[in-house]
Amino acid sequence: MQLVTAPNGVCYLRSDLIAFPHGFSTRVGGVSTLPHTASLNLAFGRGDADAVVLTNLARFTEAVGVPGEVISLPQVHSADVRIVGEADRGLGYFHPAKDACDGYVTADKGVSIGVKTADCVPILLADEEAGVVGALHAGWRGTVAGIARVGVARMISLGADPARIKAAIGPAIGSCCYTVGEDFCRAVAGSPCANLCLPHIYRREEQPTADLPAMNVAILRSAGLREENIDCTHLCTCCRTDLFYSHRASQGLRGTMLNLIAIPKGE
Repeated sequence: MQLVTAPNGVCYLRSDLIAFPHGFSTRVGGVSTLPHTASLNLAFGRGDADAVVLTNLARFTEAVGVPGEVISLPQVHSADVRIVGEADRGLGYFHPAKDACDGYVTADKGVSIGVKTADCVPILLADEEAGVVGALHAGWRGTVAGIARVGVARMISLGADPARIKAAIGPAIGSCCYTVGEDFCRAVAGSPCANLCLPHIYRREEQPTADLPAMNVAILRSAGLREENIDCTHLCTCCRTDLFYSHRASQGLRGTMLNLIAIPKGE
């Protein structure tokens, strides 16, 4: 994973595994001026005027090189992954969204899909030969419900091959900072992906910690992805609040990052 600073000053991460334009935003390079959203807040409802958020979105999409009418609905920590296309352009940013979901896949060229994070795990997927991409928001509930597995299945329905799918897992809270309670452990034990997730809950001192990125790596591998086709940054959003927004570190007073991908129109 590379940290890139675009000519317009936007700082984002990209994976060498994925050739299609994509990026995991940081908090650097935008126009938000509130202390808790400075400076690249990419979500409404965090304190910035809508015009500020849309300016940040334009700066980020310009930096990454994807169309600006990003599809990104409200998120509810589910395993709901939707197939979207040309008709959905701008849904959630430029057009009101009545529904919510936590992931998207598309085979339409020039359609930008994105998920918002501030500690949860962002996953970008691409089968470049088939021309299919995906973007997933994996909080702990979505993770243990198998959103990564659902996303791969949706891509397969559009012609992707899991042996060809490449996955980039962006910045998220790490096991260094993600302490959890016994209720969390019980919920994971009763989840559809318990056998894949439980090995990544660690008993350290008095309170357990969980490694959500590692859980998603395990689930992706169980869905047929090759180990060499999974790129995980392991940067912790809670440790690096100079670079990322973190819900836990800020106790909820924060901006939001966006993680997006698109198939180029010329492909």
